[in-house]
Amino acid sequence: MQEFWDGFWAFAQHYWWLVFPLMGVGGGLARRWQVLSRQRHVQRLETLRLKGEIKAAQLAARGQVAPQVSPREAAAQQTNAAKELLGRLFAEHDEITARWLEYELDVAKMIAYPAMSDGRQPLTAAFLRAKKIADALRPSSTEAKVSEQQVSEYLDAVGNYAVAFEIAEKDARRLRDSTFTEDERKRLDRAQHMLKVAVDQSATAAERQTAYRRVREELDGLIDLSDAAVANLEKEVALQIEPGRGAAPEPVTQPKSAADPVAASSPAAPQAPVSQPDPVRQADPLPARDPLASADPVRRSAPLQNPER
Repeated sequence: MQEFWDGFWAFAQHYWWLVFPLMGVGGGLARRWQVLSRQRHVQRLETLRLKGEIKAAQLAARGQVAPQVSPREAAAQQTNAAKELLGRLFAEHDEITARWLEYELDVAKMIAYPAMSDGRQPLTAAFLRAKKIADALRPSSTEAKVSEQQVSEYLDAVGNYAVAFEIAEKDARRLRDSTFTEDERKRLDRAQHMLKVAVDQSATAAERQTAYRRVREELDGLIDLSDAAVANLEKEVALQIEPGRGAAPEPVTQPKSAADPVAASSPAAPQAPVSQPDPVRQADPLPARDPLASADPVRRSAPLQNPER
């Protein structure tokens, strides 16, 4: 025991400055808890009002209230109040679940805040337990026949679910990757960089495929990607690789010929008719013309003169 206290005081002497950030974190958590408690108090008052309406409707149905409310009207009021309360609880339940799914389906958020996907973290484990209870107590629909006790239990479960998520999310944003070693943090940084390349439209298809494989390799053993998260990532990478979304394909140049589909589809320019040779003349060609035969006979018989004379 003495060794423990000696080690504690030695640690306090060297790391006394940690008291100030811990006080800030504790104060932030306390303020957040106070805000959530106030919200739950307002919600509970609203629930008590609705429960009072349900109770009044039940008493009216039994004939224990003033006769101005008929049993049918009292039953209708009870049903409407229960439906209104369940509708509000369903909306809050679905909102929290949608916010949680953003961390489960978005690989980028899983890399940035890995504690939200790590069930070994105490606050995340508490949130998952609260989620399981709320899902189990949730009625099938607003039209379902539920008792007042069932509605009350579901109300408390949704409240605990909301508070547990807020606390787990705030703690995950505070921790980030501080729970990993230096080498593991470098792997997370490389995975985050490769993820940007995998969904980058300016990158080629080969670069995106290589980046996607690198992301899976770097996260192997660090973060357990769910099947839904992997499917969403593969779908996003596949959309970037589809033709027309990346770089435009290079045009293929072909020689202009009669087989060219572009030339064949374009309207032909009008051409002058080609004269066909006469078959008679083609069969009987004319003899070669002698230039001396058409010359003047006088000039042809005259002797040549010497130009020097």
